[in-house]
Amino acid sequence: MSDRDLQSVADRLLKRAAPGRAEFEDIVVVPLLAVILAIVIGGLIMLATGVSPANVGKAFIALFNGSFGSLNAVSETLTAAAPLTLAGLGIAIAFRAGLFNIGAEGQVIMGGVAAVVVGFSFAGMPAIIHVPLALLAGAVVGAAWASIAGWLRAATGAHEVIITIMLNLIAMRLLDYLLRNPPIQKEGRADPISKNVLSSAELPRLLDWFDPLMRVHAGIFLVILAVIFIWWLLFRSTIGFEFRAAGLNPEAARYAGMRSGLIIVLVMALAGALAGLAGANQVLGVLGRVSPNFSGGVGFDAIAVALLGRSHPAGVLLAGLLFGALQAGGRQMQVDAGVSLDVIAIIQA
Repeated sequence: MSDRDLQSVADRLLKRAAPGRAEFEDIVVVPLLAVILAIVIGGLIMLATGVSPANVGKAFIALFNGSFGSLNAVSETLTAAAPLTLAGLGIAIAFRAGLFNIGAEGQVIMGGVAAVVVGFSFAGMPAIIHVPLALLAGAVVGAAWASIAGWLRAATGAHEVIITIMLNLIAMRLLDYLLRNPPIQKEGRADPISKNVLSSAELPRLLDWFDPLMRVHAGIFLVILAVIFIWWLLFRSTIGFEFRAAGLNPEAARYAGMRSGLIIVLVMALAGALAGLAGANQVLGVLGRVSPNFSGGVGFDAIAVALLGRSHPAGVLLAGLLFGALQAGGRQMQVDAGVSLDVIAIIQA
C-alpha cells in the first residue's frame, strides 16, 4: 500500500462529500427513475392478472389519494415513514462503512421491547423525562444487540450477514417468550401481548387537537434530527471520514492507522441504535404496546429503503417517505380498486 493509494482514497472520499450535480443525480434522479419503472411494472402485472385498464388507473389514483390526497393521508404516510427512515439510516451507515447490517429487524424488535418495558414502568414520572428515557432505552438496547455482531466480526472475522440473520431469529424467539411470561405479558391475558405503555411515555400526536384519527406524532422530529446528525457525522466529522474510508478501502484505512476493529463495533452500535429507535418510535408513538408482529417487517423493508436512498441520509429520507406513501396508499388502493396489496410489495421490491 503506497502513499499514492492513500491519496487516491482520500480524493475519492472528499469528492463524494462535496455536493453537486452528480450527487443530486445519485440520491434523487436514479431512485426516482427506479420508482417510475417499478410503478410501470406494477401496472403491467395488474393487467396481466386480469385487472382492466380502467381499474389500473383507478388503483393508482387511489394509491395517491391514500398517501397524499388529504391531511389524514399525509399523516398516515409520515407515520409509516418514520420507523422506515430511522432503520434505513442504520443500514445506510453500515453500508457506507462496508458492512451489511441485515439484522435491523432484530434490532427494531429489541429496541421496541426495551421501550415498552420502560414505558409501562415508572408510574408518576413526568412525560418530559419518561419519553426521552424510553427512547434512550430503545436506542441503547438496539445498539447493544447490534454490537454483538460488530464485536464478533472484529474479534473473529465472522461475517456480519450470517451473525445478524441469526440474531434476527433469536430476537423473534426471545420476543415470543417475553410476551408469554411476566413481567412483560399483560395481566389476565393468555395470548402473547405486552402491557400498555403509560400515557406519560407516549409520543404526543401533533394533530390530535384537529382530528383524533390523525396518528402523526412527535417522532417525526426525531427522524429529522437523525437525518441531519448522520449527514454531519458521515460528511463533516473525522470519525465519519474513517467510517467511509473503511468502507471504500479497508486495507488503505488500516495502513493509515485507522482502527478497523473499533470502527466495525462503533458502526454496528450506531446502526443498532437507529434501528432500536425505530422500534421505540413504533411502540411509543403508534402501538402503545408490543405484540409478536409489532415491527411489521420494518427492519427488512429498511434494507430496500437504504438501497433506494443510495446510502445517503437525504436519499434515505426520500426513500422512507416513498415507502411510507406506498404503505399508506396501498390500503386505499385495495379498498377502492380491489387490487391486492401484493402489488405494493412488488413495487417495493
